[in-house]
Amino acid sequence: MVGENNPILRMADVYANYGSVPVLRGVSLYIKRGEVVVLVGHHGSGKTAILKAICGLLPVARGEVHFDGLSINGLSPEKIVGLGIAYVDEMKLLFPAMSVIDNLILGAYHRHRRERREHIEQDIETVYQLFPILAERRKQYAGTLSGGEQRMLAIGRALMSHPKLLLLDCPTLGLAPKLARRVVEVLSELRDRGIAVLLIDQKLQRVIDVANRGYFVEKGEIILEDSLQGLLSLEEHHNRFVSP
Repeated sequence: MVGENNPILRMADVYANYGSVPVLRGVSLYIKRGEVVVLVGHHGSGKTAILKAICGLLPVARGEVHFDGLSINGLSPEKIVGLGIAYVDEMKLLFPAMSVIDNLILGAYHRHRRERREHIEQDIETVYQLFPILAERRKQYAGTLSGGEQRMLAIGRALMSHPKLLLLDCPTLGLAPKLARRVVEVLSELRDRGIAVLLIDQKLQRVIDVANRGYFVEKGEIILEDSLQGLLSLEEHHNRFVSP
């Protein structure tokens, strides 16, 4: 792949199925440290399946997924989290009857045995700096937060695992413009800290200033790799993509 240089993640000719139905058909892509990459395509094109294949929620039938120099094919999602990959799906999957701070603490569950408590507490404060509203709501039940606040909490909880790669499924979906801008600002801060981000977002204009490039996914295949400006031009002039 042109421009590839020491990627933290590489998918090579990956195939995967939902039961007997093929959903990925020879997907190859890469992402470098400190890079924000966007997956674009119609609903049902295989974008979410790519994220799930990376984090171990969708078994790889053929091909290879390498992360930080290691093959992660067949590893459990828990082990993949421990290696440094965190996934936030579209549904957020918080613990609604637990407080904001308890949800954040659970995000660091695999770190408790090997790290001192003050390190985890420092990371909670970092999440609060990224999303100040969560500091204000720290004792509030997650289920009582607004949709935008829950999305911020889901991202914050993922960051508590100390990821090297963050996988985000539609992080700005349904958010008010102000909250969506804050999420994009956080993506920029994470990129500056060297964290790689692979995300799905149908609103390319929202992330055009933070994303390095993107892939167009169609019927479980990578059809095109281009800059966000290039993908946006196709969207505007050729009506190739569908936005919700």
